[in-house]
Amino acid sequence: MKTHMNKCNSTVVQFIRYVIVGGGAAVIQWGLLVLLKELFGTNANLANAVGFVGGLVFNYLISTRWVFDSSSVKNKGVELSAFALIGIVGLGINQGLIWLFDKALSGHELFGGLIPQDKYYLVGQVLATAIAFFWNFFARKYLIYNNNEEEQH
Repeated sequence: MKTHMNKCNSTVVQFIRYVIVGGGAAVIQWGLLVLLKELFGTNANLANAVGFVGGLVFNYLISTRWVFDSSSVKNKGVELSAFALIGIVGLGINQGLIWLFDKALSGHELFGGLIPQDKYYLVGQVLATAIAFFWNFFARKYLIYNNNEEEQH
């Protein structure tokens, strides 16, 4: 029996666990984004960056304890830095799509009027969440947590 909350090298099991962890991180990121944007009038990209940091911390803490079996990086500071750098690429994707929908597409009638123009940033966030999720999982799995062992449960 493995320790550390029964971690596993199986990509399928890791992916399912990452969906759960990523879902929690997304709730944190989205919650901070909407709270800061809607309640405090913060710029959507700034609010998203704050939410990203909250989600990243949550994701790292849970992923290193439950999702990924072992890091190919033995120094925890370097591991966290690599984890964050991969996340920053995901944040770049995220920020670009939020900007596109919040700024570049504002003033254009999209979605048949079903979505108010001041909420277009949320459409960008939905797309960005999906794209960044896959980038983050596979980049972390194969760049940081690929220990070249046979997959096992």
